Amino acid sequence: MRFQPHVTVAAVAEREGRFLMVRERIDERTRYNQPAGHLEAGESLLDAVARETIEETAWSFRPEALIGLYRWVSPSGSTFLRVTFAGTVGDHAPDRALDEGVEAAEWLTHDAVCALGKQLRSPLVLQSIDDYLQGRRYPLDLLRELA
Repeated sequence: MRFQPHVTVAAVAEREGRFLMVRERIDERTRYNQPAGHLEAGESLLDAVARETIEETAWSFRPEALIGLYRWVSPSGSTFLRVTFAGTVGDHAPDRALDEGVEAAEWLTHDAVCALGKQLRSPLVLQSIDDYLQGRRYPLDLLRELA
């Protein structure tokens, strides 16, 4: 059997000590995540993180640095390879419809995110913020798109 991890991207955006988070409904439960989602065919990682952020939060996102690459095996056995970016938000389109399942975009402090505990979608959420707060930043030119 061929190994096929899920390749995802995530955005860490901080403003005035608060982080942009997505409150979503999954399997009848409220979960919190960064703006994040799957890489689509033909899409660059940078384009994917900008697209996911606008679709889930109605905020434009400009990636400025790579925070890290994370491999996580979920309780169901699925493997995720997550590429997490730090960046800034720009324009906000409050009337834009958000992705299905997304209830709201919220700006939360680190303490508020920590307090969510089991409501976090995965351990990747808090680890990404903690790595960001520890100053982990890698240049975007580490990423190469080959034809």
